[in-house]
Amino acid sequence: MTKPRKVSNLLALGILALLTTGRAMHPYEMANMLRRTGKERDLNIKWGSFYTVVQNLEKYGFIEATGSDRDGRRPERTVYAITPAGRAELLDWMRELVAVPQAAFPRFEAALSVLGVLPPDEVTVLLQARVTAIEESVETYREEIAQSSPQVPRIFLIETEYTMAMLEAEAAWVRSLLAELAKETMPGLAEWREFHATGQMAPEFNELLDEGGTATDR
Repeated sequence: MTKPRKVSNLLALGILALLTTGRAMHPYEMANMLRRTGKERDLNIKWGSFYTVVQNLEKYGFIEATGSDRDGRRPERTVYAITPAGRAELLDWMRELVAVPQAAFPRFEAALSVLGVLPPDEVTVLLQARVTAIEESVETYREEIAQSSPQVPRIFLIETEYTMAMLEAEAAWVRSLLAELAKETMPGLAEWREFHATGQMAPEFNELLDEGGTATDR
């Protein structure tokens, strides 16, 4: 079971992890390092909230100002370091994230839940386009790993391996669905087509809706 976090934005996880190196950093340096190490993608960072997250980490005692530095004529910038409380929070949060599965609500899953609003033939075209896009993404990740692996230890690439594995699994599932649509073996496909041809729901679908309404009413 997950616990509430005082600062729950995953950007905070990245900042705390950066500061465990023992190197104090100012926010601009943190942001630059997160970009350079690919965390912008891994943590789905919204840069508009960056300084708010830094302020909240300081507010709750997870990081602290240790001084300031100046780069040329630029204004002084506050330098932050992780605190013992911040290190404890990071380790606790990481153990939870690694060990405890959490429900996610991807946009694709949301679309699948109401897929019937599109006609089967259009769905086939769209899913084929999705598989092509996934294959291109996987190839890009594979090239990134090939270019990085001689110099970069695998521990710094495993999130990319995981992303590739999830994409490949999704592509395999979509291909199996496309095969069902192509072979006309998907249960309910005829009724799905009929709905888009006539605008009339099949009796079986209406029964399901009625049952759902009855269950909700109870």
